[in-house]
Amino acid sequence: MMPNGMYSQGAQNGPMNVVVVEPYVYAALRNLIGKRVVLDTKRGSVSGIVRDAKPDHVVVQEHDSTFFVRIREIVWIMPEN
Repeated sequence: MMPNGMYSQGAQNGPMNVVVVEPYVYAALRNLIGKRVVLDTKRGSVSGIVRDAKPDHVVVQEHDSTFFVRIREIVWIMPEN
């Protein structure tokens, strides 16, 4: 245990890997695999078919282009009809 009461994993004073998972967004994206969506991100919109969803990113394909979008960058998701 460290002096401040926290537990340390790995090398002392070394880099720590921290991953923020948004479980509801991840679950929603998993349910949209194979469907067309529009994702609005901090850098603009991406539209296409959701091919895969992982806890930290989603894969969207539009024609011959494949986009890997970080979930933490998504502002909103809109399924297309």
